[in-house]
Amino acid sequence: MTIDADALARELTERIEAAGDLKALDALRVAALGKKGRITAEMKQLGALDAEARKAAGQALNAVKQQVTEAIERRRAVLEDAALEAQLAAESVDVSLPVRPERQGKLHPISQTMDEIIAIFGQMGFAVAEGPDIEDDYKNFTALNIPPEHPARQMHDTFYLSDGAGGADMATVLRTHTSPVQVRTMETVTPPIRVIAPGRTYRSDSDMTHTPMFHQVEGLVIDKTTHFGHLKGCLQDFCSAYFEVEDVPLRFRPSYFPFTEPSAEVDIGCSREGGELRIGAGDDWLEILGCGMVHPRVLAMSGVDPDEYQGFAFGMGIERIAMLKYGIPDLRTFFDADVRWLDHYGFAPIEVPTLIRGLTP
Repeated sequence: MTIDADALARELTERIEAAGDLKALDALRVAALGKKGRITAEMKQLGALDAEARKAAGQALNAVKQQVTEAIERRRAVLEDAALEAQLAAESVDVSLPVRPERQGKLHPISQTMDEIIAIFGQMGFAVAEGPDIEDDYKNFTALNIPPEHPARQMHDTFYLSDGAGGADMATVLRTHTSPVQVRTMETVTPPIRVIAPGRTYRSDSDMTHTPMFHQVEGLVIDKTTHFGHLKGCLQDFCSAYFEVEDVPLRFRPSYFPFTEPSAEVDIGCSREGGELRIGAGDDWLEILGCGMVHPRVLAMSGVDPDEYQGFAFGMGIERIAMLKYGIPDLRTFFDADVRWLDHYGFAPIEVPTLIRGLTP
């Protein structure tokens, strides 16, 4: 028996290169390399050869098998790229076309809630302050009086982007709160200060009530006369305006935050009669935010004289208050990108919230 390995390799390679689609290529693969394929059949005949001829023929067939396998992979890559291009071309969307009336876009509840918050605090005289999502360890922790051993600084709670080779405070993190914006504001603005800082924040946590990325808004007031009573009045006005309920009951519970002293957690009154949650007067409470008077150490580390100035700060989760107001049961759905969900919970983009015309369209 004489095997013309070169002719066999040439024949199979030409057929592979002529394959028009992935299905035809797979059929050629089976015909060449399968249990009943051409090369397998030739391999089965090696037993009839003497030792020297069997060795030479076996090596030649293995070389053919390698050539065919490589040819198949090359052709598969070409066909897969062509299939992808065809799919992309078939599914392309002309973004310059006008929106169909039945598919008008909706504003995400997060964007709507941010607009509502800005409208309310804007009427109170607050400006909006912004900062980067990637912060250094100093502004995210140290400048806020958070000690090195605090659990929030551990790897299991915080996304670290660098190890701080130039010192612990030089490490970079995805900010865990928008409080660094307050630090940046105090470092660059001479009091009096009255700002809110809405934005994305990041923590290593994920379940029904926590996501790795979420949104917060924090507020800061610094001047010479502000006291806890002003903080309470500010939050009372905000809750009544945001939930559109007059005289929302507020309860301040003593708490601890490294950056405020004294500190408090704030609950709002609610009722759960008939299994339905209603914000307002009732026999139950819901925690909504944390607050307190800015710690003198935080003022000093940001370049503000604590003997001359004082102030208050507060912070709340935007998803949380959106869920309470709009009856959204699961935090994770905010980030699922489900158009059906957005159709149900979304808002008309041209309806800008104002306290005069109303917050909710």
